[in-house]
Amino acid sequence: MERKIIHIDMDAFYASVEQRDNPELKGIPLAVGHAEERGVVAAASYEARKFGVRSAMSSQKAKRLCPQLTFVPGRMEVYKTVSRQIHEIFHDYTDIIEPLSLDEAFLDVTENKKNIPLAVDIAKEIKQRIREELHLVASAGVSYNKFLAKIASDYRKPDGLCTIHPAQAEEFIGRLPIEAFWGIGPVTAKKMHTLGIHNGKQLRDCSLAMLTRQFGKAGSLYFDCSRGIDLRPVEAVRIRKSVGCEHTLEKDISRQSSVIIELYHVATELLGRLQRTDFRGNTLTLKIKFHDFSQITRSFTQSQKLTTLEVILPLAKQLLKEVEYENHPIRLIGLSVSNPSEEKEEQQARWEQLSFEFSDWD
Repeated sequence: MERKIIHIDMDAFYASVEQRDNPELKGIPLAVGHAEERGVVAAASYEARKFGVRSAMSSQKAKRLCPQLTFVPGRMEVYKTVSRQIHEIFHDYTDIIEPLSLDEAFLDVTENKKNIPLAVDIAKEIKQRIREELHLVASAGVSYNKFLAKIASDYRKPDGLCTIHPAQAEEFIGRLPIEAFWGIGPVTAKKMHTLGIHNGKQLRDCSLAMLTRQFGKAGSLYFDCSRGIDLRPVEAVRIRKSVGCEHTLEKDISRQSSVIIELYHVATELLGRLQRTDFRGNTLTLKIKFHDFSQITRSFTQSQKLTTLEVILPLAKQLLKEVEYENHPIRLIGLSVSNPSEEKEEQQARWEQLSFEFSDWD
């Protein structure tokens, strides 16, 4: 039986919730985040995006692009509540739901609770209910696998609905710019451009051996996706792969004493998150972003579980010794623990899926 997959993606979710709850914010360029010097845009309304404002952009750059930009602080608990309401709607149609974040999810509606034969009709109903019941707008993509459903949901945003049938897939993929492929960020796209790969057709013309040689394990995924092949199931259970946190500093720092103090604060917050999630892993990763926004990571794996500050902080300091920052001031410090412990390995092997989020920090 041909699978029927829907990808639902809320349009400008955080910003749209703020505009819904405060009519004075409707129709104006809006950013969720903090406007101060070291602030970062968490989300931008479509009115702000017309000026080039994007999530993860520094607030200062966003204000230069759009001087009339209005900032509001985020309300994560509200967004979580709305996300649960959206999922209640999803569950009226299927319980095979794989959330990717608060504002997007895959749904397998091959066999659905309402016995609706066409997945596109389910997508239409879900979009309409989100609009009528929650006063928000969603885009939906429909296809026979996750890769194409994700691509389809991005194709006609905002308020989009796009279906990619199997007979259309090859031609559709061939026209796609390489940047539109799920999981290909700026770093990978730049490398593909140097190899003469600018669209799906050119990617399809590459051999598996060549792509694997250039991109490692990701190469086989690119090879399959360029042919419309994605056998990953929609997983209703997702295993946590890592726990981490990061701090954007108020000022760039390069003095060793200052860096060590900030590293201690990040390690302390990381420990709290590990304890709240009961996560146990063996690999510690240090992430450093410099004043020019370039960044590096350093990792170390050991047999002992990383569950105490007495274990984590010395390892973090050791990783920091591999970073030259005296003449390259630091803007952000992050730490994460990954490589879950053995008591989760059996479940992890059963449920974890290959991810399109590769480690080149696109």
